[in-house]
Amino acid sequence: MKFGVVVFPGSNCDQDMIYVLQNIMEHEVVKLWHKDTDIQNVDAIVLPGGFSYGDYLRSGAIARYSPIMEKVIEFANNGGFVFGVCNGFQILCESGLLPGALLHNDNQKFICKNIHIVPDNNTNSITGLLNTQRALKIPIAHGEGRYFAKKEVLQEMRQKDQIIFRYCDENGDVTSEANPNGSIENIAGVCNEKKNVFGMMPHPERGADDELGNTDGRLIFESMLAFMK
Repeated sequence: MKFGVVVFPGSNCDQDMIYVLQNIMEHEVVKLWHKDTDIQNVDAIVLPGGFSYGDYLRSGAIARYSPIMEKVIEFANNGGFVFGVCNGFQILCESGLLPGALLHNDNQKFICKNIHIVPDNNTNSITGLLNTQRALKIPIAHGEGRYFAKKEVLQEMRQKDQIIFRYCDENGDVTSEANPNGSIENIAGVCNEKKNVFGMMPHPERGADDELGNTDGRLIFESMLAFMK
């Protein structure tokens, strides 16, 4: 499997993502610079976290117009697998590849800590092998992570299993107290209707190495890869 990791000015989690995909999951990885127009025949594209273009305007709003994004959108529309984490999630929403938007955290502060998420269903590659009753401990690090979508959009997303993760407590209970940023319905990650484009605010790549004492994030990569083969 050949992955392309997109690098924007301000990306700061690209090397983390490359390390996990290449060294831990043992797959080929190439960097895709934001000005590139050749995606190098990759099988999947990953948009990592960071602060693309300094997060000026809305997070991801400028990156969405990078030359590489034309190819990412074309790749996704042709059924290609695209995965965005944190800033990558924001960019995918800004580009229209995913529904909804990421707003400022309800406390208006940058939040960096371990939280828990629980899979909402098993109908997609990201959560297909995960236990929907088990909470995963995954780090977050964002200032604009509050997911929002209109009522009618949320209703359609629920019907089509487009919500992939919700914030929960360590027991897997989805509660308002476990919601770190005010996301509507505790939503931490979503996918498109065709289930080939995925985005999540928590960073699974920061919880995938034994050295870190937390490998819950690796379960997400293992599920993703199992369904992509």
